[in-house]
Amino acid sequence: MSVVTVQLGQCGNQVGRELFDVMCSDAQDAGRKTHSTAGWERFFRQTTQGDLEARAVLIDMEPKVINHSMSRAAKSGRWRYGETSHFSQKQGSGNNWANGYCVHGPRHRDAVEELVRREVEHCDMLAGFIPMMSVAGGTGSGVGTFVTQCLRDIYPSAFVLNHLTWPYGTGEVIVQNYNSVLTLAHLYQLSDAILVHENDIVHRICSQLLKIKQISFSDINRVIAHQLGGVLQPALTPDSCGANSRNPLGELVGALACHPEYKLLSVSTIPQMASSSIAFSTFSWPALLKHLRQMLISNTKMEEGIDWQVHPPPASAGRTRTLTAGSFNTSLANLLILRGKDVYSAETGGFGDSAIYTSWLPPEEAFSLWKSPVPFNKYEKSATLVSNSQALLRPLDDMVRKAWNMFASRAYIHQYVKFGISEEDFLDSFTSLEQVISSYTQLQC
Repeated sequence: MSVVTVQLGQCGNQVGRELFDVMCSDAQDAGRKTHSTAGWERFFRQTTQGDLEARAVLIDMEPKVINHSMSRAAKSGRWRYGETSHFSQKQGSGNNWANGYCVHGPRHRDAVEELVRREVEHCDMLAGFIPMMSVAGGTGSGVGTFVTQCLRDIYPSAFVLNHLTWPYGTGEVIVQNYNSVLTLAHLYQLSDAILVHENDIVHRICSQLLKIKQISFSDINRVIAHQLGGVLQPALTPDSCGANSRNPLGELVGALACHPEYKLLSVSTIPQMASSSIAFSTFSWPALLKHLRQMLISNTKMEEGIDWQVHPPPASAGRTRTLTAGSFNTSLANLLILRGKDVYSAETGGFGDSAIYTSWLPPEEAFSLWKSPVPFNKYEKSATLVSNSQALLRPLDDMVRKAWNMFASRAYIHQYVKFGISEEDFLDSFTSLEQVISSYTQLQC
């Protein structure tokens, strides 16, 4: 089954291009015919000339990033975007969610829906959509939310997995917390699941693990793309009967987003290191999985700096909510994806420990395991953990608090009202996300 990616705004288009580059490189490695065929069928289509075209629609209110992405893809010589699979205008959304959602989105709805329809018609079977965007700006977040709403209306049976890039905590734009609140509150009603990458964490991965001196957005986007590739590339699931899964979005949502109150997913990957160090490193499944499990329970996204003092509470101990550093990270559900040599011998029982999970969901329903004997990203062995847990509780709580403080001071509200977002819309969004915070807090009960 095929997946259509919808790249929105500067961030969505840049991350999307890196993702297709990663997946194409992985599929084209020698000796992987079955793996390659499954990957290409999922994310690419073959033209009559034999070229690979990404199953993607590119949307931005300014043409520069789209033109650059299309040019970079074509110059790779391995894949490209469709010549008519993009839409842009001459003026952006000015970092204003309301401008994107209330003005640009409705104004260009017909053109965007037509692009998506054409891409869907190229799919023999549609698994669903991955809209990719930032939550901080105007086009990605505002137009992206509107487009997600259109996808849900037109294709109600298709799965929708939104990928969001969370802005730096120090601030990219002054109204980023407003944009983030409005985006998340609306997407929570529209998406089957929301997969989040935090810029601050990815930046630290680039600096501390990959040893990059001058970190660019390209470096950050490449790390995000490699982590997404570890999730989305073909793997064997418990229900795939010895063949690669044909419905990656459906099985991912089924494994992780089993309750409508819990849709926020985070990703951890191990190992992550500079390419020059891989040849001098050895990896064993016991060591990798021991570190990854501790990363999960201590809510650490990097192998470096793991807090080994955090342990699951005893079964007899009560669980109380805390957002302080060093607190135990309770999970609703986890999906572990193993790739590489001796994958079938890996012992994963530690991830099925009932102490990791909320008390009201049995571990056998909360933990899922996918495997592939095909190595990924040049690592002999690698593991990716997609977690529906309290990992995003602190950044979500901080973002809502900062947005509310601005709202209480009536800062910049007029810039949203003039495009059609009322104060009641803001209040509804705050209420929605406070409920999400409450729900994730109660995982420890």
